[in-house]
Amino acid sequence: MDAIDLLGGLVEAARAAGAEAADAVLLAGASLSVQRRLGRVEHVERSETRDIGLRVFMGRRAAIVSASTVDPRRFAGLAEQAVAMARVVPEDPFAGLDAHPQPAPDAAPLDLADAAEPDVAALIARAAEAEEAALAVPGVTNSEGAEAGFGRSDIALVTSAGFAGTYARTSHSVSATALTGAGTAMQRDYDYSTAVHLADLEPAAAIGRSAGERAVARANPRRPRTAKLPVVYDPRVASSLLGHLAGAINGGAITRGTSFLKDRLNSAVFAPGITVRDDPRRVRGLRSRPFDAEGQPTAARDLVAGGVLTSWLLDLRSARQLGLAPTGHAVRGTSGPPAPSPSNLYLLPGALSPAALMADIAEGLYVTELIGMGVNMVTGDYSRGAAGFMIRAGQLAEPVAEITIAGNLIEMFAHLTPASDLRFRRGTDAPTVRVDGMTLAGG
Repeated sequence: MDAIDLLGGLVEAARAAGAEAADAVLLAGASLSVQRRLGRVEHVERSETRDIGLRVFMGRRAAIVSASTVDPRRFAGLAEQAVAMARVVPEDPFAGLDAHPQPAPDAAPLDLADAAEPDVAALIARAAEAEEAALAVPGVTNSEGAEAGFGRSDIALVTSAGFAGTYARTSHSVSATALTGAGTAMQRDYDYSTAVHLADLEPAAAIGRSAGERAVARANPRRPRTAKLPVVYDPRVASSLLGHLAGAINGGAITRGTSFLKDRLNSAVFAPGITVRDDPRRVRGLRSRPFDAEGQPTAARDLVAGGVLTSWLLDLRSARQLGLAPTGHAVRGTSGPPAPSPSNLYLLPGALSPAALMADIAEGLYVTELIGMGVNMVTGDYSRGAAGFMIRAGQLAEPVAEITIAGNLIEMFAHLTPASDLRFRRGTDAPTVRVDGMTLAGG
């Protein structure tokens, strides 16, 4: 029995048990990973999961049950359990399915499933190539290992309102972590690559070499003086600023009034010319999806256009609360309700190269690592541990560590300038980013 027929039977069982409406989701996954350290394979893991979730509605009351055993003979019992729960929970005036869903879009144009599936030997070879390249970098003294993996996920959704859709996604990955120095002076760094298709995965040797070079560059860090100066974020940490933006425009935070941007819709939040885009339709995108977890169609959307905040991230519930249309951003597991979340989120690049972006900085900080989560999403206050390099006369200088950078996200967004080096490597991506006027707390 295919996934759509299986979930259709579960939804019918819910209606037979008395549910006024219902939806059901199936999440199936298989993964294979290996870990290698100093020439030895330390870990090989394979896992397979297949879970279902059923959500039922009795008027404006809703309840969810889930199971890891997908057995149609148990569907009637699951449905009865869910309906019994829904009868006694409080009403939610904003709960409910989309009564008039659109047909499920075809997932094929997104090209999210790779037919190539590596075996253990191939993954071991990939991890070995990455680690050996890291260890070959002069100055690398040790390794925390290298990993390689493959995974496949199958997602299906059926609702009693008539929506039925399914799609699959694969992922290939490789990572390496290298160390330099010894004892308390030891420093570490890493690099990794993840791709939907093996053909798009960065070469394992390049990942290992990058990890080694990053680690060696961090040797013997200093602790600079406290100062107010420009901070330049390396692309791998610049994406965290988009994560804070996504949290601040999440429909759940907006309906609760717990976001520092709650009153800023259709207002200038960034400098003119800044665009932040969410694109769930990107071909081979790590978080691409043809429809969201409530069956809503997905589409590329500029969340920030010309510096102006244009949209929240909304599921059906938060959209109803705010009197707006859903934006197709619902995600869910099998045991919880949908909630808004971005897909392939990225900051569009600027005109200047990273070197040009730093050229006029007499003294500044280039951040390569962030530590801790010191961000107040109600006020926008920002304070995080950091490590990286000083910028002197427009050039990267000595490594620094054990520092804190601080500011407020409202001011940081307003004074943010992107460089031209955007690459799509993760689900959330940004080029090198400069933020003026931040506080560095050092020695």
